[in-house]
Amino acid sequence: MASSKFFLIFILAALIATPVAVAQLGGLLGGLLGPLSIDGVLFCSLNGKIDVLNGATTPIFPNASVQLRCGAGNVVSSTTTNGSGAFSLELNPVQNILSLLANCNVVVTTPLSTCNASLPSVGFLQSPLQLLGKTIGGLLSNVNLGTGVFQLIPLLN
Repeated sequence: MASSKFFLIFILAALIATPVAVAQLGGLLGGLLGPLSIDGVLFCSLNGKIDVLNGATTPIFPNASVQLRCGAGNVVSSTTTNGSGAFSLELNPVQNILSLLANCNVVVTTPLSTCNASLPSVGFLQSPLQLLGKTIGGLLSNVNLGTGVFQLIPLLN
């Protein structure tokens, strides 16, 4: 009888302590297993951003092919910009954030000339990744990444 009371008290204490331990870890493993997303808006310019020097409005770049390339150019994820030039790449939560930031780039493979005939028809836009922050939702947190400044990378023959 005494051992069953001791067992019941032990189980209750374990159940009470579990939420405290999860809270101290910051969710499940500190949110490391939450989804990773890379979001951005692509404009039809040599750097993929709004051209503020000319004062003219820079059009968006719809239907452009966007890829996340890591290491020696391996395509990890790909998508197409929507009608507003926006894109979102969702990644496997097991990806190491530091490895992504150091070894991966967002690449636009659609030629710039498709959105503006006066822009180059060869080469591609490439941008490094930037850590924007985390969004907490439930036990997991979503890691938000964005693009830096795009550069036109010419194709060498």
